[in-house]
Amino acid sequence: MSTLKQVALGSQGLEVANEGLGCMGMTTLAGMTIYSPADETESIATIHRARELGVTMLDTADLYGPLLNERLVGKAIAGRRDQYSIATKFGYEIDDSENLRPDFGINGRPDYIRKAIDRSLRNLGTDYVDLYYMHRPDPNVPIEDSVGAMSELVRAGKVRYLGLSEVSADLIRRAHAVHPLTAIQTEYSLFDRGVEEDGVLELTRELGIGFVGYSPLGRGFLTGDIKSLDDMDAGDFRRHMPRYQPENFAKNLELVEKLKQMAQAKGVTPAQLALAWVLAQGVVAIPGTKRVSYLEANVAAAGLPLSAAELAELDAIMPVGSVAGAAY
Repeated sequence: MSTLKQVALGSQGLEVANEGLGCMGMTTLAGMTIYSPADETESIATIHRARELGVTMLDTADLYGPLLNERLVGKAIAGRRDQYSIATKFGYEIDDSENLRPDFGINGRPDYIRKAIDRSLRNLGTDYVDLYYMHRPDPNVPIEDSVGAMSELVRAGKVRYLGLSEVSADLIRRAHAVHPLTAIQTEYSLFDRGVEEDGVLELTRELGIGFVGYSPLGRGFLTGDIKSLDDMDAGDFRRHMPRYQPENFAKNLELVEKLKQMAQAKGVTPAQLALAWVLAQGVVAIPGTKRVSYLEANVAAAGLPLSAAELAELDAIMPVGSVAGAAY
């Protein structure tokens, strides 16, 4: 029996399990390894096992690869499309030769959005996407223009629900006024509580928009498995992130040690404890993995009860603003 719950994501009609599967690590990211090398056979087996365990939403993006991740997901869901809710994203500009702009520039123009969805549908081998996100806002295009173009995709039947990723509260209000949003996706974990500080999480609840937290395990930091930078592959993209730099790494490791102690006392892994905290906030979490064993451990975390005292203890271990270094 699955420990996952079916929940309404937002108020527009989409229902998913409260834990999805982040697929980013199943391929490279612009040539960079995501955490560790991936194996396609194991990745596809993970996607299939996810559904057996009650996971319904798969999260991908055209950026990942680029395009390779959507194609892998498309291969995995072939013949079983109706068993999954597929979420993908556009925004980072990819040219017709499948190359990212060197500056990782965002393109939110209506003509590019129409082009991007058709490419994603081909990659995924489907005629519709359940949830279509703008990966990042384009600073040169009004959000009203971008969301207006996205709403046309809903009317055309290519997309069922709309979302935005990593946006401010102001942009959420403006976008939601153009077309009702189903989800906001932002990094959220004990390791990154920025959405509590900037009002985004509170606003989604006010407007009836679902919240999807990516990297709920702090990009692997909260697993307790990373004890030094040497525990990451040479090509691992995390090596370039501020929180993993020497001046911040040791401070953050001290926080994780406290989490490990609490997890040990409870008889669970640090990852399960951290994931259970995210789910206890009433959001949908999308931990990413490419291995069946990690997937099964993540799903088990959904059935882990946390008392009010335990939630308060976790809040004391990693209060808002306690992590050293910016996310990017």
